[in-house]
Amino acid sequence: MSQILYQLDDINIAFPPIEGALTEPNGLLALGGDLSSERLISAYSQGIFPWYSENDPLMWWSPDPRAVIDIAQLRINRTLRKAINKSPFHITLNQDFCQVTQFCANAPFRKDGTWILPEMEAAYLKLHQQGYAHSVEIWHTDEQNNKVLVGGLYGVAINGFFSGESMFYTKSNASKFALIALGQLLESVGVNFIDCQLLNPFLEDMGAKEISRDSFIRKQRDVLTQKLPTDFWQPRTLTLI
Repeated sequence: MSQILYQLDDINIAFPPIEGALTEPNGLLALGGDLSSERLISAYSQGIFPWYSENDPLMWWSPDPRAVIDIAQLRINRTLRKAINKSPFHITLNQDFCQVTQFCANAPFRKDGTWILPEMEAAYLKLHQQGYAHSVEIWHTDEQNNKVLVGGLYGVAINGFFSGESMFYTKSNASKFALIALGQLLESVGVNFIDCQLLNPFLEDMGAKEISRDSFIRKQRDVLTQKLPTDFWQPRTLTLI
């Protein structure tokens, strides 16, 4: 039996039930709508995220299985632990969200184009200004004693739920440092997992695994109601342990 793809409009921000997402392509749930903050917050609260390329319609996804990292199982091998102990980077939280998204959109290692289009950057910057999107920045001090952004990540947070959107690096291990810093930050307030949306070799190497969409939604419901300290996402320096 063929499946019907739901068409969103620009007025009603409601999404169809995620159980109606296509199996091929995996997780495609709906087309259309817009990237308003209200719609994005509604989407992420239901385990839905936008992902599309230039010249494509706006696409909304809820894949099954879903990639997550259980923070307690975040993989730090011996080589990475040695790098952490050397403290080669300065790590910050929410100090340059805009530059992180720009680097993610134009990362030199991204050979298959980008889904982080200008309208996506603008939408997530607005979410950041509203307190729903956050970044971790990795800085390296160059020979002129200037701090240069060499890695980072950003994603959407609703209470204790964090959904990672993208990351980048220009120096070895920089994106790993960002992911570990995020994990340790969330773990410090009892959050036990990070939503990675889709599995890739980098995330798998760091300990990400795939779970069923039903299992993901159960985990998500637990952390969506978890209130964080009001100053939790304030810009500051982070230190790996």
